[in-house]
Amino acid sequence: MPLRKAVYWSIFWVALSLLFNLGVYYVEGPQKALEFFTGYIIEKSLSVDNLFVFLILFGIFGVELKDQRRVLNYGIVGVIILRGILILLGTALVKEFHWVLYLFGVMLIYAGYRVVYGDDSKIEPEKNLAVRLFRKIMPVDNEYHGHRFFIRREHRLIATPLFVCLLVVETTDVVFAIDSIPAIFAITTDPFIVLSSNLMAVLGLRSLYFVLAEIHASFTYVKYGVGVVLAYVGLKMLMMDLYKIDTIVSLGIILSILTVSVILSVIHNKRHPSS
Repeated sequence: MPLRKAVYWSIFWVALSLLFNLGVYYVEGPQKALEFFTGYIIEKSLSVDNLFVFLILFGIFGVELKDQRRVLNYGIVGVIILRGILILLGTALVKEFHWVLYLFGVMLIYAGYRVVYGDDSKIEPEKNLAVRLFRKIMPVDNEYHGHRFFIRREHRLIATPLFVCLLVVETTDVVFAIDSIPAIFAITTDPFIVLSSNLMAVLGLRSLYFVLAEIHASFTYVKYGVGVVLAYVGLKMLMMDLYKIDTIVSLGIILSILTVSVILSVIHNKRHPSS
């Protein structure tokens, strides 16, 4: 997807989300609209970090740009289904066991630490548990066969490296979903708001990926901003029964963190254009 087209589609999905938010405002009122928007911003920013990892995975597997679209299409469908299931489970847990929110808070603080101090470049797909189990069940060819996930050879079904890449993308998103979905529960436990904000954040991932593929090197500090957002949301969860932070205040803090990370990235690029 050309950069200009990807930018236009990204703008379209953001505009659609804002229109949906307007609908929430008129139907559910300003508080629910604010919760949706805050949740959307959180999930969108965390999705950016998710896409950075996808970029690394495609590089490791040597997937051509035209085939990346196919993996992303299937991957995003899987993301929507997976997150829907996890949100329903999470909502049921929170409703039944209030203390689960404290567990989510600890998980988010640790996730923030991992985002800031982890090294995504050291990802080793062959150590992925799902990949190792899959290789025991089905043989995997060493060569790509265009956009095909499977081929037949001597009446045997054989997976291609492209399918293994899809498998790693899906299992990687499980980890990101476990990190990101609890974050929205710091804002609201309303199943409709949790599900809709996640869905709207995910819908534009494919076009956003192709934008990031072109400009990701320019946003050095965004990763750290995402990590700080996770840590803040986790801390907010741990403090929820001691001190309640209004949603509008949380939105301002989150937007400020992300804005500062972008500004620092711009300053860094001006001082170190070669990097």
